[in-house]
Amino acid sequence: MISFDECAAMLDEIADAMPYALYRELNGGISIVPDIKFHPVARNHDLCILGEYKRDLIGNSIVFYYGSIARVYGNLPRAEFYKKLEHILHHEVRHHNEYLAGTDDLELWDDEQIMKYLQQNRG
Repeated sequence: MISFDECAAMLDEIADAMPYALYRELNGGISIVPDIKFHPVARNHDLCILGEYKRDLIGNSIVFYYGSIARVYGNLPRAEFYKKLEHILHHEVRHHNEYLAGTDDLELWDDEQIMKYLQQNRG
């Protein structure tokens, strides 16, 4: 399994490879915490939040939840794990840039995914 420190180093590498302009006004930066975070509608702790774009009094930031990532992708080979991290970061950076542009297409897509999850997990 990829350790917390290895995951953080991978995220740094991925973030450094992206155009800096995508991070404008991301004044809270990108961080990783060791926690598992479950989605509020999760049934039986089966829906983890892997990353999250946050806007609050401190500013705009992206948080990665290592515990969630490890729970969902921890058994993947290193190269596949890295690709998943890329996907998560791209997803959260898109949320940030859509917010700056005044759109919420990705938020609507996320909401659709939650609705599909709830339909498949009635009970």
